[in-house]
Order: sequence, then C-alpha cells, then structure tokens
Amino acid sequence: MADNKHKTDNASYSVLSWDQVSRLQEVLSEVVSVHGRGNFPTLKVTLKDIVQTVRSRLEEAKIQVHDVRLNGSAAGQVLVKNNGLGCKDLDLVFQVTLASEAEFRLVRDVVLQSLLNFLPEGVSKLKISPMTLKEAYIQKLVKVYTEADRWSLISLSNNHGRNVELKFVDRIRRQFEFSVDSFQIILDSLLLYYSCSENPMSEHFHPTVIGESMYGDFEAAFDHLQNRLIATKNPEEIRGGGLLKYSHLLVRNFKPMDREEIKSLERYMCSRFFIDFPDILEQQRKLEQYLQNHFAKEDRSKYDYLMTLRKVVNESTVCLMGHERRQTLNLISLMALRVLVEQNIIPNATNVTCYYQPAPYVSDANFSSYYLPDSCSPSYPTWLPCN
Repeated sequence: MADNKHKTDNASYSVLSWDQVSRLQEVLSEVVSVHGRGNFPTLKVTLKDIVQTVRSRLEEAKIQVHDVRLNGSAAGQVLVKNNGLGCKDLDLVFQVTLASEAEFRLVRDVVLQSLLNFLPEGVSKLKISPMTLKEAYIQKLVKVYTEADRWSLISLSNNHGRNVELKFVDRIRRQFEFSVDSFQIILDSLLLYYSCSENPMSEHFHPTVIGESMYGDFEAAFDHLQNRLIATKNPEEIRGGGLLKYSHLLVRNFKPMDREEIKSLERYMCSRFFIDFPDILEQQRKLEQYLQNHFAKEDRSKYDYLMTLRKVVNESTVCLMGHERRQTLNLISLMALRVLVEQNIIPNATNVTCYYQPAPYVSDANFSSYYLPDSCSPSYPTWLPCN
C-alpha cells in the first residue's frame, strides 16, 4: 500500500502505490477469452477495451456513468499479490443511474452490441441480432429492481471459470461479505491516461489511482488481507450469511481476527443461511453452484472445503429442529463422499472410527454361527465399533 502521506482524508480510501498500479495495468491488459457456444468464435478481449467500449456506448445512449471500478478478488490481487484468495472472475462495476426498467434494457442492449466490436475479422455482423449474441456469449443475466437495490449483472462466458462480469449499479445495500473481499479500485484516472497519453507509465510518471474498501476502513481491511485474517460486519445482512465464503476462507488458511467474536458470528451466518435457503433442495443447489463457481473439477481442496463447512454447521447451528440439522449435515457428507469417488481420493483414516450395525438375529439365542461367551450381555448397542 502507498505510504500514509498518500492516503486520502476518508478512511475508506487510499492511493495505490506504483507497484499496485503496475499490477493493475497488467490485469487490465491481460487478454481474456469469451467462449462462444456452438459455432460462434471465441472473442479475445482485454478489460481495458471492454470498459472503454461499453462506457463510450453507454454515454452515447445517454446513460450517465459516474465511475468504473475493478471489484472483488481481482482488486485484492492488485493490492496484495499472492494473497491466498485466488482470482477467478474479473469483476467490473459501472456506477450508473438506472431510473426505470427502460434503462436496464438499454444497458443490456449496449453490452450485447459492444460484443460485435470483438468478433474476429471476416465474421459478418449484419445478421447477428442482440438475442443471438446473448445466447452465444452470455452465461448469466441478473436484474434486481427494488427500493433498496437497483442493479444488474451480465456475465460473459469462459469455459475455464474466468468469467468477465459487468455489474451496473445504481444502488445496492451491501457490496462485500468479508473485509478481505471489500476492495474496489476506481479506474477512471487510468482510463483517462490511456486515452490522452502515448507515453508509457513509470514510477515517476503515472496517474493517481484510488482504492476504496467497502468495509469502511481501508487500512484495517488491507491489514486483514496481508495477514489472511477473517473479519466482517453484520453477517446477518448478507444473503446466505456469508457462510459458504467463510468456510472457503478457512480452507485457504485464513484465520479469524477475533476467535471469541467469531463463534457468535458463525451462529449469525448459519441462521441467515437457513433463513434464505430453508429447503434442503435449495441448499443443495446453492452449494453445488458455489462448488462449480469456485473450485475446478479436480480441485483436491473441494473435499476439505465440504468437511470444513460441515464442522461449522455442526457446531454453530442452533436455530434448526433436530431433523433439519441432520438433513443438512447428511447432505454435506454425501457431497463430500461424491467428491472422494469422483477424484478417487483415499482420505486419511488415522483418526477415523467406522461403525457397523449388527443384524438383528445376532442377539437371537438360537443363532449359533457366532461364538458368544457367557459373560456377554444379551443386549447389544445399536452401533458397534468395527475396530
């Protein structure tokens, strides 16, 4: 992070150092593939080109863009290299005014039309409609239009999970789960430099780039990211309580900043998760979606993640009836077992005790295939240890 003399007056903001600006330029200049379905060709794009194209077209369509930001794990990677979070999706946030449903449709159409710019040479664009582009290149479309939240998300397809996600935000109640994923980097000064200057940037000649932590305290959040600490505020406000992300941080060797407070926070996380996803099928869909979005198919840490999640749910769930709790724990256990089978993993069984249930006829006095010493009691426990 830049020295304190570079900090802005607001505790949420900080000026990026030259090393951070250099990494930001690498992220914006990296060529990313947007894979087409069927016979549609793969688009080769950079974030810099996408942002400049979409922004100019939005302004032509009279949609005011207040600023553009790099968000999430990509922003964290710029601030702290090799921070342990990894970086899959490339998230861009356009701060815009979405006064009505018409603006939502206009934003969608602008993005789809912008994709035409990135089609390879020789591809005829005349008969390609926005609906065709949507079916070919868009993985996910989300629209939220309420009093408290007004935003949309357009995710461009990538077969390797490195999706470019364009988020258009008028208002949103909460933009982070934990302090380490709360960073946004404002790109406007850098985009202006690209359009106005042909000189390469250097340590002594580069634009001032501002980062913001939505956590509210940039310095504290930056310290958490550097030292791999887990901290959040009001997890009950997060959809799903942040439970799945919290378990993921634990698997990535992040540690709770306050071990006493985290037990209380875990209960809030679990409570909110089961409020938002009360049905076992909803829980299964949500968990499968999280695994698909955050773990490669052969990722060996997937099993560790599921067992960590199971441990948190088992120790922190106080709001469920007994059978509901068992249902959820059984679901996680079965998913973990499926991962073992898929990946042909033999778990470390050093500290595992397995149990079998004896057949009912074992205690039958007439059953003589077993040798039963006289000292044995005629009653047997329901489950017997197999070692």
